[in-house]
Amino acid sequence: MARSPAKPPPPLPAAVAQTADYEAPDVLVVDRTDQLRALGDDLRSSIVVLLRERAHSTTELAEKLGLPKGTVGHHVKVLEKAGLIRVVRTRQVRAVTERYYGRTARLFLFQVSQDADAEDVRNVAAASLRRAAEEMLPFSEDDRTAFGVLRVRLSDRDALRFARRIGRLMKDVQAAEDASGEPYGVAVAQFKRAADA
Repeated sequence: MARSPAKPPPPLPAAVAQTADYEAPDVLVVDRTDQLRALGDDLRSSIVVLLRERAHSTTELAEKLGLPKGTVGHHVKVLEKAGLIRVVRTRQVRAVTERYYGRTARLFLFQVSQDADAEDVRNVAAASLRRAAEEMLPFSEDDRTAFGVLRVRLSDRDALRFARRIGRLMKDVQAAEDASGEPYGVAVAQFKRAADA
């Protein structure tokens, strides 16, 4: 989980805005406990991913996720209450108004404060990494897929230096977004681990 940089991040590339079917700000800094708790759930994480570029109704989300509409509706309400998604348009279907939800921003940057609940932070990180693993295609040796887990001991100075480098890398990858390019995912994390892990 990366801390958001001190300076505001650059806007998302036009490629993302061109493919989106609703308006949303580029970035939302996610730092509230209710937001972290909401995104620490795998199902809610999946809903947020589905809404990145296209608005969906609860019915459409339930169909895509293969779950009952009531279950999905509950999780949509949790995300809406946390300020992570919102109604972006409505449509009249017979006597019912169908709501279409979109994200409150295209990109969520996590900023973890000192008073954040450690369990909530860990759950968000775990849900994000599980989501990345689910999206990952089979590994190929094409020099465009890389994966590794390092367990090291770092000085405070080096930990800060690498965290800043990871932040710059994320900005560089984000700035390289190209609507005509191939889909890729990038998951980066630097975290303190238990000494015996």
